[in-house]
Amino acid sequence: MISFIGSLLVQFAIFWHINLETKSGFILSISIVASFLPLLIFSPFAGVWADRLPRKFLMIAADLSIALVTLVVAILFTFGSVEIWVLILVTFLRGIGQAIHGPAIAASIPLMVPEKLLMRIQGIKSGIESAFNVLAPVIAAILIASFDLRSVFYVDFITAILGITTLLFFVTIPQHGREEDVKEKGEGLRDFKAGLGYIKTHRFLIPFFVYLFIILVLVSPVAFLSPLHVVRDFQGIGTEYFRLTVVEVGFSSGMVIGSGIIAWWGGFKNRIFMAGLAISLMGLGVFSLGLWTNFYFYGTAMLFQGIVLPFYNTPTNVMIQEQVEKQYMGRVLSVMTMINSVAMPIGILIFGPLADLISIDSLMIGSGIAMIVFGALYWLNKPMMRAGVKRSSESIKNV
Repeated sequence: MISFIGSLLVQFAIFWHINLETKSGFILSISIVASFLPLLIFSPFAGVWADRLPRKFLMIAADLSIALVTLVVAILFTFGSVEIWVLILVTFLRGIGQAIHGPAIAASIPLMVPEKLLMRIQGIKSGIESAFNVLAPVIAAILIASFDLRSVFYVDFITAILGITTLLFFVTIPQHGREEDVKEKGEGLRDFKAGLGYIKTHRFLIPFFVYLFIILVLVSPVAFLSPLHVVRDFQGIGTEYFRLTVVEVGFSSGMVIGSGIIAWWGGFKNRIFMAGLAISLMGLGVFSLGLWTNFYFYGTAMLFQGIVLPFYNTPTNVMIQEQVEKQYMGRVLSVMTMINSVAMPIGILIFGPLADLISIDSLMIGSGIAMIVFGALYWLNKPMMRAGVKRSSESIKNV
């Protein structure tokens, strides 16, 4: 989490800078694709490594590589301006580290948390991340306004080093079954194929991943075009950084609230029922974003989106952690990462250029309606609904 807030600062700073300098949906699309492409390329290897190597080592290596890239960019900013293409390259290089870091940390949580507490712990984790999402845009805006863009990169480097130090000396992650026999097992490609075979024999995973792909495409307008929406359509309200900060803080504050509710309540017994309901409610919020002409109503709708999102992310992550055997966890999570890395760029490559041709309002309304309808489809899929209730993996095999 120490490292996480620094990464958020850089993420906001880069995408804000690109938005404000270009105001182009196409250039924004290219930068987002660059951030996701490493996830597609490296996720198969990252999942295998997470199942074969010490996960703490992987997290440290990934954080260190991101920190070094960040430091280089900070130095470049010190000696002059940095072109947009350099920032796009930076998002690509940082994405490599994130591709390795994600499966390692997600697969480590079930090793340290009793199964009965996974939903609450995941809610707490999501709440902390959401709180940082509230702070990060405010801090980023203050740093950029008071100093310049390079200050954000220096802060990220410092937080990365602090995070690595904390992980190295104060965190113990239990071994998982694969660490002891790395030398005896075959190639990483064979291990990854074994993970795909596991997914095929646990057939609730196949529709779950298909549904996830579609949802990620549909959510692309609100995920990536809302900053451009704010810059274009609400020009009479404060400064651009003020509007961007209000929207990000509103959304992240909502996530803090939603994550707090999940951590306190624990959610519905059926994880998939809760996920489908959340998608439909999110669709309603996205639909409203295309209707509001008042900026503060728009910000309130983003707050609502933030409240609802943990009711989708938390139960779906917990379902995977509950139902997938620990020795396959990294590979299954890497497949999820690959789906993210494919679906989100496809979504932004569709909606980003469209944002230069038609109004973002229309894109929000269309995707919102599709999400409302699609959320209900979760409840009609019997294998997923059965897997949504906690039980042993063996009992849902070949459903």
